[in-house]
Amino acid sequence: MSDLSMLRTPKLRAIRTARRGVRLSALFERSIALLVFVLLWELLPRWGIVSTAYFNPPSQVAIAIGRLFDSGNVWKHLAASAIRSLSGLLIAVIGGVVCSFALGWFRRVERIIDPLYQLLRQVSAFALFPVFMLFLGIGESSKIAIIVWAAFWPVLLNTISGVKQVERVFIDCARSMGASQGLIFAKVVLPAAMPEILTGIRLAGVYSITALVAAEMIGAHSGLSFYTLNSQETFQIPDMYAGIVLLAIFGLLINKSLSMLERHVLRWRVGLAQNG
Repeated sequence: MSDLSMLRTPKLRAIRTARRGVRLSALFERSIALLVFVLLWELLPRWGIVSTAYFNPPSQVAIAIGRLFDSGNVWKHLAASAIRSLSGLLIAVIGGVVCSFALGWFRRVERIIDPLYQLLRQVSAFALFPVFMLFLGIGESSKIAIIVWAAFWPVLLNTISGVKQVERVFIDCARSMGASQGLIFAKVVLPAAMPEILTGIRLAGVYSITALVAAEMIGAHSGLSFYTLNSQETFQIPDMYAGIVLLAIFGLLINKSLSMLERHVLRWRVGLAQNG
């Protein structure tokens, strides 16, 4: 090994150690609030500050989650919730992107439709429960429809904003080079609006979980929210908190997956930032 290599090796090790220390420090900082929350959750019932009949410590909730996994029932409830939320999210994303491009690209269409969609966007999905159940019954269709309605609007509004923010000079340059309307749309407008589209999709993921909780509490026989409500009604309080924790983890996984998708699709922005 050359002298230069011998000098480099300790330096590289020191740099790697420093980076590892920075990552661990950042991870610890991000975990402080969660650790304090769990600690207080554990201690308050055990010290008798709150009644364990209504507020079980996380150790008991963890036991309830373990029982749910041992029985195998968790997969039935998780699958039902995943199918409902992801189906509603997918329909909302497709419908929201298509409608928003029409509204954002064709100004005359926007002028005609704008009063209607400004009115409809104010209507909560929860307020439309009776309407969905009246037309679709209390089966899966009404539950998915509620999720679609809740997740549709963030996709629509963010995509419209992204389309409107596309620099006009890019479109004019593409037209001057003979690009067709479809090519301009696919190669200029869509990539430029993609950051806003993905932001809307991430927001839609959050809304889909919120709507899922409400949808599964009406006429459902499976799902994490149904399990949570049923546990509360039968006064199985540790199981109720287990359902809440699993719902939170499920929502976190969806958000993390959409965040990873966003980073993957927009990785070219990182390259531009580094080159700039």
